[in-house]
Amino acid sequence: MENNKLQQDHHKVSAKEQSEEVQYITGRGAQFNTKNRFLKDEKTQEHIEGIDDWEASNIPTQYIEQQSKTIVNKVESKDVGMGYSMNPYAGCEHGCIYCYARNVHEYWGYSAGLDFEQKIIIKKNAPQLLRKFLMHPKWDATPIMLSGNTDCYQPAEQKYRLTRGLLEVCNEFNQPVGILTKNSWILKDKDVLQEMAKKGIVSAMVSITSFNEDLRRSMEPRTTTAKQKLKVINELSSAGVRMGIMMGPMIP
Repeated sequence: MENNKLQQDHHKVSAKEQSEEVQYITGRGAQFNTKNRFLKDEKTQEHIEGIDDWEASNIPTQYIEQQSKTIVNKVESKDVGMGYSMNPYAGCEHGCIYCYARNVHEYWGYSAGLDFEQKIIIKKNAPQLLRKFLMHPKWDATPIMLSGNTDCYQPAEQKYRLTRGLLEVCNEFNQPVGILTKNSWILKDKDVLQEMAKKGIVSAMVSITSFNEDLRRSMEPRTTTAKQKLKVINELSSAGVRMGIMMGPMIP
């Protein structure tokens, strides 16, 4: 019992106390907006210690709706194990500070910092675009990764249900799809996932970074807890869905 207590204490991490001069924005991974490399005429505040009047505002998340032209993207990079991906949302409210997709937000004219998690682009016509894509006579049903860039089950999904729409189209066309998420909202789609699982056309990975809650909240403040993620894996796996764990980044 004593040995277990020591092990638990060894892995316990507490967030650093913030000085009175610096106001920490809770619930956000980034604390300011970094410069957009594509914008020449832009002013940014990147060094808190060098500014006398620093005012960081925790503004509500903005959903920016748009009609997109495409939804399925061919992945050219050899560093990731996917051929095609689709992302119904650009930007991600989860706010993971380590997210590799942050820099992509600069393409839309925003910052990879706070803008990435505060200004979410909603591709409202995503299911319709996918249907059109799958109807192309030369498409060979190559597996498509859902959430290859940003999480398809981030909080915006609660309102827009675009991921649900994409899954329904995939189920209709028998299109194989993989899912990566760190949110328990995937359980809302258990019914369609079960149908797809019976056909062998779906698999899902749940991203787990750390079982230490202090550390998780610092790195990915708006994701679900690690214990809840295990419950998601257990419930969907029991329902017949092929499940897995994505471990990354690896934290010492």
